[in-house]
Amino acid sequence: MKFVTFEVEGRRQAGIYKDSRIIGLHEASNGVIPEDLMRIIVDYPRYQPLIEACINGDYELENVTLYAPLPRPLSIRDFYAFEEHVVTARGKRGLGVVPEWYELPVFYFSNHLAVKGPGDVILRPKACEKLDYELEIACVIGKEGRNIKANQAKDYIFGFMIMNDWSARDLQAQEMKVGLGPAKGKDFATSFGPFLVTTDELPMEQGKLDLQMEAFVNGERYSLGNAKDMYYSFGEIIEQASRNVTLYPGEVLGSGTVGSGCILEQTDRSFLQSGDKVDLAITHLGILSNVVGEEEEYGLLSKNGRGSF
Repeated sequence: MKFVTFEVEGRRQAGIYKDSRIIGLHEASNGVIPEDLMRIIVDYPRYQPLIEACINGDYELENVTLYAPLPRPLSIRDFYAFEEHVVTARGKRGLGVVPEWYELPVFYFSNHLAVKGPGDVILRPKACEKLDYELEIACVIGKEGRNIKANQAKDYIFGFMIMNDWSARDLQAQEMKVGLGPAKGKDFATSFGPFLVTTDELPMEQGKLDLQMEAFVNGERYSLGNAKDMYYSFGEIIEQASRNVTLYPGEVLGSGTVGSGCILEQTDRSFLQSGDKVDLAITHLGILSNVVGEEEEYGLLSKNGRGSF
């Protein structure tokens, strides 16, 4: 299934995307299914047969506002799992790949309270001159687990969605010289969506997905890769994340950037400017679109997280 969080007539709720339409699950089930997708994920075995039976309460896609499928996930861990990106990005800074990268998958925690969705304006941080997108795929944990083995990890994944790990490259480079981070270079925005697609709809072998990944800026393709090129599988990522730690439904684990999946890796591209439109496309997962803006131009964010323009 393709889950969404959407708003219609001032009411935000969970739904599924089916036959080019959105079905509001709460109203289609006469109030039995919760409005919040997080609550559905936590108790999915209970709600799954009810969801599969929902056929009413649908809306045209163009008549609703889509949000990130999980507007407030419990946490975001972003890994560093594509070798091509690591080699190229570090090489741009005159660095090689440290041997430890090949020993275990590493991650950082991002800001789970700065999540953006389809159509949101991404405000470039003040003093940032090198704003970048990062084309990634993220999995959402669907079942509580601790010390999960890689070969068991698929049972703990609820689904996958597109992730844009926005990066202020100049701020990131400055702060990481200290030996911690990234922090302010990342924490202003992470985009998810438009759909959260359950694992049963996706081909997965040994923890890897065969899905084409593309990024476009103002309609021009900048990036092309495939999720199957991950050096570390999602199984290995989940094993590392859950080592001595309990993972809970609604936590998000990002893959890291696919090879060629950001401007930093490219030699003939300028960093993003105000007004640029960024589209990330992954097979079966849809297209995630955002536009870059400036705080001076758009002002403060409105309550729904979109620019107040």
